Amino acid sequence: MNFGRGPPVVLNVGGTRYSFSREVLKDFPLRRVSRLHGCLSEQDVLEVCDDYDRERNEYFFDRHSEAFGFIMLYVRHGHLRFVPHMCELSFYNELLYWGLEGAHLDYCCQRRLDDRLAESRPYYCPEEPAGDAGGDPRAKGRRAAGGEGGKWLERMRRTFEEPTSSLAAQVLATVSILFVIVSMVVLCASTLPEWRAPENRSVEEQSRIIEAICIGWFTAECIVRFIVSKNKCEFVRRPLNIIDLLAITPYYISVLMTVFTGENSQLQRAGVTLRVLRMMRIFWVIKLARHFIGLQTLGLTLKRCYREMVMLLVFICVAMAIFSALSQLLENGLDLGTKNKDYASIPAACWWVIISMTTVGYGDMCPITVPGRILGGICVVSGIVLLALPITFIYHSFVQCYHELKFRSARYSRSLSAEFLN
Repeated sequence: MNFGRGPPVVLNVGGTRYSFSREVLKDFPLRRVSRLHGCLSEQDVLEVCDDYDRERNEYFFDRHSEAFGFIMLYVRHGHLRFVPHMCELSFYNELLYWGLEGAHLDYCCQRRLDDRLAESRPYYCPEEPAGDAGGDPRAKGRRAAGGEGGKWLERMRRTFEEPTSSLAAQVLATVSILFVIVSMVVLCASTLPEWRAPENRSVEEQSRIIEAICIGWFTAECIVRFIVSKNKCEFVRRPLNIIDLLAITPYYISVLMTVFTGENSQLQRAGVTLRVLRMMRIFWVIKLARHFIGLQTLGLTLKRCYREMVMLLVFICVAMAIFSALSQLLENGLDLGTKNKDYASIPAACWWVIISMTTVGYGDMCPITVPGRILGGICVVSGIVLLALPITFIYHSFVQCYHELKFRSARYSRSLSAEFLN
């Protein structure tokens, strides 16, 4: 098979050959294959595939050839289904290897996979995703050649990135959680009027000291994780690391502003910049996602279901535009002798529409005319229907994300148990 023009690049997957051009590899839908385009040396290539023939420019992958054939059908036509007479979990491992996820499967196959994962949850552990060398002995030899220094960096990286990978990682995660809790308690308490009273000046100073200690811990943790990370650019792009920067940076900005404007200067008291920066410390609570599967599942689900979430928002916005205009017309726009001042404008009616479609309403504003009440009932029923339409897709993605993260946590827990026994 030949795809595109130019010097051919041959992929040999379990004995079946596929020929591509180098340009096609650059934007290939499979992450493991697209990584070949950025390889600059044979060592980089062997970290992606199992073997490489320089003369024929052929990359060998010791994987299931029939499964890859079905994956190639997805690349061509956009539909991904299970291979007949092949275990769903084995095919799922193939998807993970090539850089796909269960969410790429067609809906019927997604349900089969969810049921299969639920049945085999205590026993099944997915393979490591793209990034290993697929069992190639030469790649293992290169990793061993790294010496104790490479092993130490890898151990440090897993200690800081995987809270369940070792006893030290669990201790470190527990300490980090305690710092997050303490910082949140201090943040909430600092907004109490009693803490800001002049006679409690010492309490405010102590809270600032505690805040500085917490920031010092978060900063040191972030710096160490950056130093031991494999790919510095990828480290900066990760969402959790961006959240860490958003949580840490405002403190240093506020300190610099205090230095330049003075502690009791009129400029600092009159401005709201420092108060905004101090409130941005609320991002610290999102750091708990690094240690709790539930928050990680929520984030991963939102990442995979962004199309469904956008579709849901479009549904709500369209309905809001229609119902707000009609409600304003029926309640205030027509000269019927009774005008509802709560619906004086369409933006004001939008508030009533959004709380009626998504909740039972607050009761702060309601229609008083008969046509307006009929429209209100239609608005409430429409909200129930529109919100229910994309929920099924989001639910299945949430279940799948939870299983994946649970299996990953169980794998590291088994490593932790082995370490404890040894």
